[in-house]
Order: sequence, then structure tokens, then C-alpha cells
Amino acid sequence: MLAANLVFYGWGEPWFLPVILLTAAVNWLIGRRIAACAETGLRRLWLIMALVLDLGLLIVFKYAGFLLNTIGLGYLLSGAIPLPLGISFYTFQVVSYVIDVYRKTAPAEKSAVCFATYMTFFPQLIAGPIVRYEELCGQLAGREETWNKIANGSCLLMIGLGKKMLLANPMGQLWDGLRALPDGIGILGAWMGAAAFTMQIYFDFSGYSDMARGLGGMFGFDIPVNFRYPYAAQSIKEFWRRWHITLSRWFRDYVYIPLGGSRRGTARTFVNLFIVWSLTGLWHGAAWNYVLWGLYYFALLSAERLIGEARLACIPRALRHVLTMVLIVLGWVLFAIEDFGALAGYLHAMFSLSGGLISAQAAVWVLSYLPLFAVAVLASLPLAARVVQRHEEERWARWGAPVWCLLLLAASCAALVAQSYNPFLYFRF
Repeated sequence: MLAANLVFYGWGEPWFLPVILLTAAVNWLIGRRIAACAETGLRRLWLIMALVLDLGLLIVFKYAGFLLNTIGLGYLLSGAIPLPLGISFYTFQVVSYVIDVYRKTAPAEKSAVCFATYMTFFPQLIAGPIVRYEELCGQLAGREETWNKIANGSCLLMIGLGKKMLLANPMGQLWDGLRALPDGIGILGAWMGAAAFTMQIYFDFSGYSDMARGLGGMFGFDIPVNFRYPYAAQSIKEFWRRWHITLSRWFRDYVYIPLGGSRRGTARTFVNLFIVWSLTGLWHGAAWNYVLWGLYYFALLSAERLIGEARLACIPRALRHVLTMVLIVLGWVLFAIEDFGALAGYLHAMFSLSGGLISAQAAVWVLSYLPLFAVAVLASLPLAARVVQRHEEERWARWGAPVWCLLLLAASCAALVAQSYNPFLYFRF
């Protein structure tokens, strides 16, 4: 498995193999040293050394150019520093490992091969989910591969591939097409474009997560769920309990709670939320729009906390869902457009009638993608899944699932051949 992981990573970026192998080797050794030390001060020193190495590499590769440009020293870099594939994800995994060993909530791995396999596990190496060592250590030591796991994993893999090829990529084409129209798109066109990106990023990222879990299942591994129908949420807090669950959990356990969480008064709680969401935004990319996106969610979550869940519950469920989705769509516009001038122009188009309701060119784009957009909306909600679960023991459901998965595979392969190269959005993070 380790050899397969290294071949997978090295196939795309062989020049960054030493970086990930060095990170794995140093953290494995430090984890052993932390577990062997009885003195608290020495244990803390080893932990700090690991954090400096791990977060230092992430800062150098991902944020050096951004930081230098921010302070006016961008000329010191002759070009952009290439970003190692998956560094944001595997850095967070290895940081969680050394912290858990320090806290004595996870054992230090004795086998260098097992630890390197955990850190470079190819199904989820590139874009998550972020898996903690304690979740895989027992499976690395002993797991059972069964035909049932292979079958279920294969179906989940095909579902994830279908999400990417048949829904995410077309929604991305609609978003790019509407943004590129030269004469404006009107208020309805602007909202439709933002809604298309909302669907694209969900099916792109949840599709990858499904493929990772499916591949893991085929090898006998149980990888945690990363998405639980986030667009069914009725509040922003609920949305983040359903979206990128492993990242939210990481920031909660390794940043928010160590800072004091909500245990030190209202003012300190808001300070902690500000820090967490600033870092969450920065984690997604070295650009100010990501910071703005993180602070946007800080403001929304703070507002919900001030209003209180009891008052929010007085709002009808349907209205809560609509309001939540409007705020989520606006957030994805902040996320998608890095240039602040272009961002301001797009937000103006979303809230101004000066461009009309919708331009003729935008109407052509919207109408041509409308049936697929309707399918995407239905697929983003749990209604269809609930129907299948209700009848999963019936014969037609047992036979229908593999048939539908094979049809998804065939359609996805056809789309893969027909479309140009279109990588997963979270590869860049």
C-alpha cells in the first residue's frame, strides 16, 4: 500500500516526494520521542519542533508569496513557488497526529511503514477527508477486505465520479459561461451563475470525498464521511456541521477548544471564532478573498449566536432554508472571485436592476442548462436518498443500485472522453 501511495503521488509530482517523505519521517521520529518522554517540558519541546516544521513548510510553499506581496516585498520572489499537491490536507493530518500523541489520546506508531502509509494514503491524500491517525491506526494493523466492502466501495466510487463528471463539470461550464459574457447578464443571470458555482463546488468536492471513501472501502478501510447534504441546512451553523465535516472538526479540536472555546465568556468566544474563521479562510487559499470569505462566515455565525437558536426556530422551516441558501450562495461568490474589482462588479450585478432581469445571451445559457441544474438541486438534497433507504430491502432496489452505478460509470467515462482536462477544485488547496 505504501508503494502504491508513493507511485500515485510521484506520478504527478515526483519532485515533491522528498518533501512528503521528509515530513513523514520527522513526524514519525518526533511522535516516538514524545511518547517516550516522561518530562512535560521536553514533550512540549518536541511538539513545538514538529509544529514548526509542519506549519513552516505549509507557510513557505503556500503563503510565502502572499505574505511578501502583502508587505510590499514581492520582488524578492522571481516567480510563484509551486505548491506541493495535497500539502494543506496532509499537513493537517500529521499535525493532528503529533498533538494527539502529546495529549496521549492516540498511540505513537512504532512502524515507520505504517505511519508513512497513513500519511500518504492515496485515496484521500490529495483533497481529504482529513483523517485522524486514531481512525486508521487499528485498520492499518488489521482490517478485513470482503466482497461486500469491495462492492459497496465500487458503487460509492462510481457515484463520486458521476458527481464530478455529470454534475460538477457542467455546472462549472455554466458558471464560467455566464461570467464570460461581455455585455452583462442581468440580475437573474448573475444569481443563476452564483447558484451554478454553488452546485459545482458541492458536487466537485463531495464527489472526490465519495471516491476517496469508495476506494478506501475497496481496500478494507473505513474513511469518515465528509458531507451530509449541507444544502439541506436551515442555519449557517447547521451548514458547517454538514459541509467539509473533517475540516470543521479539526479547527474545533485543535484551534477553537484550545483557545478556550465558549467557556471564557461572550467576548472571548467571539475572539476565538474570529481567529478560527480567519484561519479557515486562509487555509483555503493565499488570497484576500478567502480571508474575506472566512470573516463573512464569522459574521454570520456570530449573528446567529447573538440571535439565539430559540428565536431562529420561530422562523418557518422553509423560510429558514431559503434564507440560509441565499447567504451560502453569496458566500460562494466571495470564494470564487479573487479579484476584488471583479467581485464588486459581480455583486453589483446580483443586486442591481440596472442590467435588467436577464440578458438574451444569459437566457440562452440558463435555458440550455436548466434541466441539468434541476437534477443537481434534487441530487444535493436528501429526498432521493431517503426514498432509496426506505426501500433498500426490496428486490428492485437491490438489483437497481448496481445497475445504476454501472450506468453512471458508462456516462462518466463518456463525459471524461468528451470533456477537456478539468481537475478537482480542491486540488489547488
